[in-house]
Amino acid sequence: MSQSSDPFRLFPYQAIVDRPRVTWPNGAYVAVWVIPNIEHFHIEIGGEAPDIRNHSRRDYGNRVGVWRMMEVLAKHGVRGTVALNAEVGRFYPRIMEEATRLQWELMGHGLTNSVRLTGLDKDNEAAVIAEARQVIEQWGQKMRGWLGPGLSETWHTLDLLREHGVDYVCDWVNDDLPYRMNNGLYSIPYSIELNDMPLFNTPSIDAGEFERRICDTFDVLYEEGETNGRVMAIALHPFLTGVPHRIRYLDRALDYIVSHGKVWFATGSEIIDAYRAQDKGQ
Repeated sequence: MSQSSDPFRLFPYQAIVDRPRVTWPNGAYVAVWVIPNIEHFHIEIGGEAPDIRNHSRRDYGNRVGVWRMMEVLAKHGVRGTVALNAEVGRFYPRIMEEATRLQWELMGHGLTNSVRLTGLDKDNEAAVIAEARQVIEQWGQKMRGWLGPGLSETWHTLDLLREHGVDYVCDWVNDDLPYRMNNGLYSIPYSIELNDMPLFNTPSIDAGEFERRICDTFDVLYEEGETNGRVMAIALHPFLTGVPHRIRYLDRALDYIVSHGKVWFATGSEIIDAYRAQDKGQ
C-alpha cells in the first residue's frame, strides 16, 4: 500500500461505539450547527462567454436568498457558521455587515467556488488560505474553521491550515462526532446527506423530502445522543434553499428541532471548544 492510499496517516480509525462519552452544554443530546455556504461564482463559469444562466442563478442567492435564510435562522435563534468564499468579503459587503450583526461565525471556504483546491501547488494553495484568513480578519474574526470549495483538498491542505491557525476542518464527512486528526486539527461532522447542493441539483428531490430528511436524521441522532452526544450538520446554499418554494421547509424543520428540549444550536467553533475540553487524545 502506498503512503498516499493510507488515510490513517491523516487520522486514526475510531468506531463510534468505542468513543468516550461526550456531553454538550445543558445536557443536550445533539449539537446542531447550520452552515450557510455563501459563495461567489465567476461569471465566466462554464466557458469563455458569460454564463449568464448559471451565474445569475447563483447570484440570486446573494441578492435575495441569503436574506430569507437569515430571517428564518434568526426566527429560531440559530447563528449560522458561514462557509465563506473570500471574494464575498470583497464584492458583497452588505452581506458581510449583516452576518457580522447576527454574530454568525465566518470560516474559510477558499476564494471562489469557481476554483477547487485540487491541482494547486503548495505555494498557491497557501496563498488562497492566507487570503481567506485575511478577509475574515478584516471583518473582526479569527478564521478557526475551513471547508474546501467542493470539499476539495490536496495532500498539503491539512498542514497548511494548521500553519495558518485553523482549528477545525469540515471536509471529512465520516463521523457523527468530532475527532482529532494526527496533525492536531479537529474534524467536525459536516454533511452531504443533509446538503441542499447535491439534493436540489439535477435530479432534484422534492423540497418536502428535504424537511423529512432533516427531521428523520435528527430523530435518530437525538435518540443516540442520550447515550453519547452527537453532532448534526445542515448545509445550505442561499440560491437553493433561499428560493420561495423551499424556504418554508427549512423553517418547518428548524421549528421541529427547536421543539425538543435537549438540543444545542451552536457554531462550529463552539462545538469544537466543547469537544476539545473533553478530548483525552482518544
